Amino acid sequence: MSDPQIKKIALQLSLKEKDVQATISLLDSGASLPFIARYRKEATGNLDEVAIAAIRESLFRLRRLEERRESIIESLAKRSLLTDDLQERLLGADTLESMEDIYLPFRIRRKTRATAARERGLEPLARTIFAQDNVDWDPEEEALVFVNPEKGVSSAEQALSGARDIMAEWMSEDGRARQRMRSLYQSEGLLRSAGAAGKGEDAAKYRDYLDRSEPISRLRPHRILAMLRGAKSGALSLHIAPPEDAALGILEELFIKGDSPLAQQVRQAAVDGYRRLLAPSMENETLSRLRLHAGEKAIQIFSQNLRQALLEPPLGQKSVLALDPGFRTGCKLAVI
Repeated sequence: MSDPQIKKIALQLSLKEKDVQATISLLDSGASLPFIARYRKEATGNLDEVAIAAIRESLFRLRRLEERRESIIESLAKRSLLTDDLQERLLGADTLESMEDIYLPFRIRRKTRATAARERGLEPLARTIFAQDNVDWDPEEEALVFVNPEKGVSSAEQALSGARDIMAEWMSEDGRARQRMRSLYQSEGLLRSAGAAGKGEDAAKYRDYLDRSEPISRLRPHRILAMLRGAKSGALSLHIAPPEDAALGILEELFIKGDSPLAQQVRQAAVDGYRRLLAPSMENETLSRLRLHAGEKAIQIFSQNLRQALLEPPLGQKSVLALDPGFRTGCKLAVI
């Protein structure tokens, strides 16, 4: 592992770099967490199981990030899409989400409404509208230039519809929009659960969640896990969304200039892009993040409870002679 990554882990966890380096070397050699914590204290600076586990998790995330970065750069290079600016942005991304946002417009994808519109030659129209430079420009009149029945564009409205599809995709894939929308979903998103039709017996197990709405910022981990189990079984349907006015306000601020006829076309594309593309993407992403967060909290609580259970006196008030076999430093005896 490179020194910058070691420094990053050490800074995040407030640990010494040499202790992080030693722990990583031991983990890479195949040593288990209990073994390192118990028998390699002199190498790790007496780090306990909690600190070693935190280093292991940070190491996993950083390596996964680097593997994904290498895969993206390789894919772009093979398709001759990798520019110096794009590579610099990818190398500067410090989270998986920000890197995926950069890569999103270049991903190999199935055919979409926007790609179909591009095939019909409507991208120049979309670019002119999206720029919103000429406030006196009449979109319908100019769209007549792009009418071509042979390409499936039989009217000005069809041309404008295709242009809006292209603009909707641009806005839904914009990194700034996705980052701000992601923050909005986290801060103001509501998780709504409802009973699925035809699941009477299964739904009874989740009666507390058959008609529930709660801000995700206040959701308890055990409730999240219960609703996710209900959704997996088909008994519940889950949806996450912030107030739509707030979400559309972000797109308005980023992309729409004034109230000209061109701006009206961009506004229509923004509404469609949010409802059809951006909202489902953010919903899936937020649900995945909630699932991960709730799972980590559940493991943490289980670990704490197990620790307390193991620390309970095994024989009540009776005295116990404990033996700690140590082959290198000698055995230890303790009367508890």
